[in-house]
Amino acid sequence: MSFFKNICLIEAPQAVITPFPRFITDCIGICYLAAAVEHDVESLVIPENYYNDGLYDSFRSLLKKRPVDLVGISSMTGCFNNAIRLAEIAKEHNVFVVMGGFHPTALPEEVLGHSCVDAVVIGEGEATFRELVQKGPSKDVRGLAYREGGGIVYTAPRPVIGEIDSIAFPLRTLRPKRYGEKGTDYSIDTIYTSRGCPWSCSFCANDTMHKNWRGRSPENVVEEFALLHDPKKKKLIKIWDANFLTNIKRAETICDMMIERGLTNFRIMTETRAKDLIRAERILGKLRKIGLSKVGLGIESPNIQTLELMNKKNVLDDVSRAITLVRQNGIGAEGYFIIGHYTETVEDTLVYPEFAKSLGLRQALFMSMTPYPGTKIFEEYKNEGNITSYDWDLYNNFCPVVATRSMDTPTLVEMMVYCNVAFCNYRSVLKRNSSGGVLIAILKDLFQLCFLMRVNKSIQDKEILDTVFDAFIRYAESQPEISYQCRPSDKKLHAPIVVSIQRTPHNAVDFTIEQQGERRVLALSRRFGPSSDTGAVIRLDEVVAASGSLTMDSLMRLLYRNELIRNNPGSMAGQLLSVSADPVFWGVLRRLYALYSGSFRKERVASD
Repeated sequence: MSFFKNICLIEAPQAVITPFPRFITDCIGICYLAAAVEHDVESLVIPENYYNDGLYDSFRSLLKKRPVDLVGISSMTGCFNNAIRLAEIAKEHNVFVVMGGFHPTALPEEVLGHSCVDAVVIGEGEATFRELVQKGPSKDVRGLAYREGGGIVYTAPRPVIGEIDSIAFPLRTLRPKRYGEKGTDYSIDTIYTSRGCPWSCSFCANDTMHKNWRGRSPENVVEEFALLHDPKKKKLIKIWDANFLTNIKRAETICDMMIERGLTNFRIMTETRAKDLIRAERILGKLRKIGLSKVGLGIESPNIQTLELMNKKNVLDDVSRAITLVRQNGIGAEGYFIIGHYTETVEDTLVYPEFAKSLGLRQALFMSMTPYPGTKIFEEYKNEGNITSYDWDLYNNFCPVVATRSMDTPTLVEMMVYCNVAFCNYRSVLKRNSSGGVLIAILKDLFQLCFLMRVNKSIQDKEILDTVFDAFIRYAESQPEISYQCRPSDKKLHAPIVVSIQRTPHNAVDFTIEQQGERRVLALSRRFGPSSDTGAVIRLDEVVAASGSLTMDSLMRLLYRNELIRNNPGSMAGQLLSVSADPVFWGVLRRLYALYSGSFRKERVASD
């Protein structure tokens, strides 16, 4: 009989939710742990209300209602403060607490410095966790650190799992409700077809946890896909490997087997290297056939010297070639960029958005260099004294916690926002035929910027307001050339369309769209003084306030439903009915309508 018999597993949530539905957790890590001990224990449970702020009360209630003698908490760095909060609740009920994941693996001594944590699993968790459950904390359990006699006991290191087909499929049936879906029914889900990575970028924590690359067999991977396949409901599946296309032959066999079995009702996203996409050219059609719709490329920087310092073995010509190849095969490409390497300046950073556009990218994420514990970059920034915050809540890739040799942390925030403003091609704005349509498109972009800034809990509304407005000023002063080649079906504009983003009544950035032959041209200009009598005026302070009135959980709920409708347009009527019954939806709609209608009122007179 096992030492521990009744197990509760929790994946600690991020302090602030990143407003991208694909990044929502699927609890896969703890579902792997559950599968590892399923036949060794009497009960397994994950708390309800996992995907909202009710998690903590739900966890307390669970511990009161049912027997639990071990709580296992998985934690990334950005989740660690919440992991401790959960551990403290467990300790209120005298439950043994073990913590694992990237952050505890990197900093086991710091984690065990909290009296609410009894043990830490170091590295890959399945085998170590199972032995802990069977034997209790013991020197016989490799890969474990635990407190004993006033000190910390470190057992022998555990090697990574060599034969990863031996790892049981994650026990998805254990998952709680997420926006109306439960267990295996999640419409956004994750599959790992491999572990580890053949590369060792200085900013990546993968090597700390998973070490060398190990691929699952095609047969094993396809069996898991079969468990998730639903011919009536298309799911978004994230193949969240460090690099899915490391072995092209393996990837092709997976495709062939999925096509043969008809397992193609998926929309798939994955991440890989540009060089590997080029190597995979001959199978891109097959990848598209099984549902691959988007590939994330870690481009990181246009600066060759920066890439070398990050040990990022990118060839920029390969990146451009890879983007062209996937687009030719009907697959989208999203570029990932990291700003804030300690050697780079403002001038270096200003070229990022134009470089991204020059590659032919239509989507890009501009992230802040984040020195995760256990990485080489953590030590480099620490040694230079350029880590500006150890508040782990901010470690989520979108909250600068460093300075460079020439840029402080607030400047990095400004650069992140500027890159997003300058990268946008404003195609959605230029395609609109009326002031109302242009207004809606600009409001959408502004909301995305505000939500992205709200990931940083240390930023107040005034700073969001100033930073967003200043980014538009900087971009307008660069005199960008923004145009759109009209389609035969597009109407011609008979008069310019003007929409203003207003910081104060006499301080604004004007968007002016004019028809020039078969093209539409957008000009951005800084304006001091009153606006013209025509056109719409967006009060930026009202947009910032409206974005703050919606909780991140509510926003994610709406975005999640939107993703489901996008993947399953045939079920739109039923989904819209569900959305219309959601009071959050009506609250958002009222705020948006107020912003929209208010933008057409005459500019109000107010003092600066």
